[in-house]
Amino acid sequence: MSFPLLTVTAAVPAVGAILTAAVPAARRTAAKWLALLVSLATLVLAGLVFVRFEPGGERYQLTESYAWIKDFGVRYELGVDGIGVALIALTALLIPFVILAGWHDADPLETSSKRWRPTQGFFALILMVEAMVILSFEATDVFLFYILFEAMLIPMYFLIGGFGDRAHAGSDENAAAQRSYAAVKFLLYNLVGGLIMLAAVIGLYVVAGNFSLTEIAEARANGSLEMATSTERWLFLGFFFAFAVKAPLWPLHTWLPNAMGEATAPVAVLITAVVDKVGTFAMLRFCLGLFPEASKWATPAIIVLALISIVYGALLAVGQRDIKRLVAYASISHFGFIILGIFAMTTQGQSGATLYMVNHGISTAALMLVAGFLISRRGSRLIADYGGVQKVAPVLAGTFLIGGLATLSLPGLAPFVSEFLVLVGTYARYPVAGVIATTGIVLAALYTLVLYQRTMTGPVKEEVRELPDLRVRELAVVVPLIALLIFLGVFPKPLTDVVNPAVQHTMSDVQQKDPQPEVEAAK
Repeated sequence: MSFPLLTVTAAVPAVGAILTAAVPAARRTAAKWLALLVSLATLVLAGLVFVRFEPGGERYQLTESYAWIKDFGVRYELGVDGIGVALIALTALLIPFVILAGWHDADPLETSSKRWRPTQGFFALILMVEAMVILSFEATDVFLFYILFEAMLIPMYFLIGGFGDRAHAGSDENAAAQRSYAAVKFLLYNLVGGLIMLAAVIGLYVVAGNFSLTEIAEARANGSLEMATSTERWLFLGFFFAFAVKAPLWPLHTWLPNAMGEATAPVAVLITAVVDKVGTFAMLRFCLGLFPEASKWATPAIIVLALISIVYGALLAVGQRDIKRLVAYASISHFGFIILGIFAMTTQGQSGATLYMVNHGISTAALMLVAGFLISRRGSRLIADYGGVQKVAPVLAGTFLIGGLATLSLPGLAPFVSEFLVLVGTYARYPVAGVIATTGIVLAALYTLVLYQRTMTGPVKEEVRELPDLRVRELAVVVPLIALLIFLGVFPKPLTDVVNPAVQHTMSDVQQKDPQPEVEAAK
């Protein structure tokens, strides 16, 4: 098609970010509405991408390719497969809810200030992150992807460090110090991963002579490009390390609880439901697509790390006293499931992993945003400061329960389908790993139900006696997310139809077929 739909889909939030930042200081409300309208326009464009994509067609569709840095073979090259389309839709879907949920999170405490415009900056940074994430899901040039992979750290750093959670125990100075620590830790971890990836990107160029994912994969398939085994493994490790930090995979996960704990609830959703998906997406597109033999070589070690993430993250979630840190550790456990499904090297596992990325994004957004509404009312993130909330705010408690049940993958809600596929796909090739991974389900039920019991049931604490229920704006955020969880839980076909052909291509890249069930011959 001649119309550059992929470019426009990413350009609209980028331009919207600039316009939002330029809104005069006295027009904070106008900046909010502008950001919301831009995010809705992006959602419409993402919907067009989803509709125009043909699941049974070519692997990469709606492609665009323009010369960028000719001397080094760098091109502005875009294209989407079914996995990219699903994650673009997730990103565009969540950003309007993030903006609505954070409507008052960046209102300045000193309204008389005419020099600093935190409200405009907050929403502009969110839109800029959206633009970079969408473009990263579209990029088929490795160098272009790397630039986006690193550039999105900058707005995220300011969102964590400059617009932290106001419900912080202790003095303002202590809160600022904690936010600064979390933001710097986030930046350093991801920068180190990015620098190692840069070395691998340069190495890939030396070996392949260009950065085009499609050209390199085609050359590898037809035998015109050969990599020494050791070279391929080193390059794979360079890419995988950066993606494992972003994902985050144990033991490179420690930045996430700090970042999500100190960020506002909408920014915490942006981190784990949107930005971190770039890491797991890149494992499928780049690690398996560029380095198939090295991916199979590293699979046993990665499966062990994924299992540790599942169990370790869930165990730490059980022992948390902070609501937001509990959700953060639960997310580490869920990312373990996603990575396990990717490297199980089965159709069910990789389809489940892709669905898990989408469903985890929706369920975590629902749970974290309701938790954010609760925290903003009480002014505390500590579980012990709550009790009996369901008696004074039943709608808030009910939506919190549904978000929690989705987190533990209750049948009938969207995450169940994806988690079931991951476990089935893993068990088919690695039965022991599949059995160990099921412990994550048991632990998820434990930390979710204990959290609900301690905060929502029991005697009403004096501090929550006057707690208001969800308001119209908050219901506009939560109700659509819950409706999606139910819809995709009972009818996941719209997603599976788009994802499955892309998974078949990925399985072909690594030259793997699903294990055949062993049955006795009929006598």
